[in-house]
Amino acid sequence: NAGADKVSINTAAVNNPEFVREAAERYGSQCIVVAVDAKRVSAEDEPLRWEIFTHGGRNPTGIEAIDWVKRMVSYGAGEILLTSMDRDGTKIGFDLELNKTVSTAVNVPIIASGGVGELDHLADGVLKGEADAVLAASIFHFGEYTIREAKEHMAAQGIEVRLD
Repeated sequence: NAGADKVSINTAAVNNPEFVREAAERYGSQCIVVAVDAKRVSAEDEPLRWEIFTHGGRNPTGIEAIDWVKRMVSYGAGEILLTSMDRDGTKIGFDLELNKTVSTAVNVPIIASGGVGELDHLADGVLKGEADAVLAASIFHFGEYTIREAKEHMAAQGIEVRLD
């Protein structure tokens, strides 16, 4: 009862998947966000495939990301925080294929993360990547844009945001 509305679970979910089910049963799915750090592992001539990593994206698990997300939703995850480890820190935009693939695979909100370098990337995450929400860090940390500028840009693209 510390006042948190939601918690994000990543490595702990991989180490003990039942923890997600137990937490969702106790607190409700709306409180459980499973964070997934995914890296593309398919060769160019193969169907797209991503593997999940733990410990901040450092440790491979051998677990296929789309199957993992479906499993976590079936265990009660109410949202997925999806980070492309291939794009994180690159400022070249989200992995839109990853976002679309996950978004169509499950019926819970997807928060896209990893790769934002300009304001159009935020809108692309929603409009092209089919994410329900987007996350950016470095563009704000380094003062390239303000949160207000980001929200106004997304609103101008027809994306519903709170401007107050």
